[in-house]
Amino acid sequence: MQTLNFSKPSRSLGFFRWFFELASCRAVYALGLLLALPCHAQDIEPRRWSHLPLDTNFLGVGYAYTSGDIFLNPVLQIEDGEFDLNSCALKYIRSFELFNKSARIDITQEYESGDWSGLQAGQPISTARDGWADTTVRFAINLLGAPPLAGKEFADYRAHADCETIIGAGLAVDLPTGQYFDDKLINLGNNRFAFRPQLGLVHQRGKWTGELTTSARFFTDNEDFFNGKRLEQDPVYFAQGHLIYNFTPSLWLSASMGYFFGGESTIDGISSDDRQSDLGWALSMGIPITRNFGLKITYIGIRTLTNIGTDTDTFALGCSVMW
Repeated sequence: MQTLNFSKPSRSLGFFRWFFELASCRAVYALGLLLALPCHAQDIEPRRWSHLPLDTNFLGVGYAYTSGDIFLNPVLQIEDGEFDLNSCALKYIRSFELFNKSARIDITQEYESGDWSGLQAGQPISTARDGWADTTVRFAINLLGAPPLAGKEFADYRAHADCETIIGAGLAVDLPTGQYFDDKLINLGNNRFAFRPQLGLVHQRGKWTGELTTSARFFTDNEDFFNGKRLEQDPVYFAQGHLIYNFTPSLWLSASMGYFFGGESTIDGISSDDRQSDLGWALSMGIPITRNFGLKITYIGIRTLTNIGTDTDTFALGCSVMW
């Protein structure tokens, strides 16, 4: 069965916004370079192009804990930045046929609770937030392979598909539905849309599956960024690979690597010179409990390849049911 993904990224964005609020006017624009770090971890996801039986529903819940260290420009006199974030998520997937191809739509909603702390000029400072994050909607279609099948036909096909190649395309949209205050610089919502076109290639041979996904994240402008400022951001580009071993169709183990770059931002037309470069890796395992119920356990690590950014670790547990 499909095991839903609930891997959750660090919310370093909120931390930088908070420090932005505490800094002087000159430091405001220096800190602005870190305001819109992409949510990397949610994109390191294996099996996103899985072949699903037609007209099937999946509902899951998940919990993720993320902790991280934050690195800022030394001239800002902000040190020992760190955060802890707890996230609960609800996810729904529906599979269907479109243009004689297998397709799916995913809807994800999260609730988050986080604490951020650090030293400013040697003095301890901290803050916290609780609330709803932005809603994500994703559509995907398998253009090659994974034919639209249901019931016994689907089971027979999967039982004999010892060697298969799948090419898929998708689009995920982050909706500006999360908690947002235009006079605050820690916000769980981003007050803007983000569009993520995706292209995936999967090759299965026996019990081994290799998967490659490339994607980009395009942002609309935030016109109400902190007391009327305007935040703009260049696209962020992603590439990730997964090696999956299938003990059975529902019991599997994967190792993943991902690289993320881009995303330079400007505030009121002033460039922040904050191009990001990050490396991520993950281990995931899907465990069947019954024919229609399963668990997924995930660890994700993200490390910045620049002097300014975040190092994060995420542990996640999700369960899902299909009908």
